[in-house]
Amino acid sequence: MNIQPFEMNESLVYFAYRRTSRETNDDHEIFHSHQGIEFLFVHQGTGTLVIDHKTYEIKPGMLIVYQPYQSHHLQVATNADAPFVRSILLFEPSLYETYFRPWPELHAFFNRLVGSKLPFPCLYDAAEHAGLAGFWEDVNSWLPAVDKKDQLEQISLAIVVFIRSLKQIWLQHETRPLPAVPRKTHQAEAVLEWIRRHLDEPFRLEHVARELHLSTFHLSHLFKEAIGVSISDYMAAQRIHKAVQLLTTTRLPLPQIGERIGITNSSYFCQFFKAHMGITPHQYRKKWFRPSVDPS
Repeated sequence: MNIQPFEMNESLVYFAYRRTSRETNDDHEIFHSHQGIEFLFVHQGTGTLVIDHKTYEIKPGMLIVYQPYQSHHLQVATNADAPFVRSILLFEPSLYETYFRPWPELHAFFNRLVGSKLPFPCLYDAAEHAGLAGFWEDVNSWLPAVDKKDQLEQISLAIVVFIRSLKQIWLQHETRPLPAVPRKTHQAEAVLEWIRRHLDEPFRLEHVARELHLSTFHLSHLFKEAIGVSISDYMAAQRIHKAVQLLTTTRLPLPQIGERIGITNSSYFCQFFKAHMGITPHQYRKKWFRPSVDPS
């Protein structure tokens, strides 16, 4: 059962219940990020999640938290008999932050989810907690029937209740280790870590292979098998996501942004960005710039 997503553009909220994919070329196969914070609950499906240059196993019943501008990628095996089924809540946190202010501890936890480095991005036993597992069906049952003028208030209150449930469970898990990652990703993670440390340098596959004591062919093969995309595609995605973050949250000049993602030629940086995003860096900044956070 694939329910149509509910979207309110004015309040920057996206909610989808049991979104179902049966083809491996769906959007979860692409490295991407977004300005909002996203919560994804897995109803059905297995595979590998790559987030912040680390890999995690995908299992039914888990809840994944994607922070704003956090690059992520899900590699799942799907077909007609074994689809990937998930529910999604995505919203712009700055527009809902005021709803948490009456409760200081909850407010602090929400701000931490949005802007602090988290010890892990997943809760593997979310299905065991009614406040997390039942949230999706509950919202899907009443949201379409709510009068349009009341939709913003109702979804905002639901978000507060959801974050409250998440807080209680999240804090209990912070001292527990996550399940082990499938062994095949071990060497691929070394590549992910290398890219994280060298994102501001020109990329040469032979440099990575030499440092990891592997042939370029073997390195490319094991990375594609474990992560689902080529090293060059992954590197390009990380550069785009970093550029997007810097364009929308800092006033750094375009040449400096290019240098921070390993592209020293300003003209090529603009061509590279437009080829991936469809518009120039200047146009993107003009449309999406929000100076609330400045990591420069």
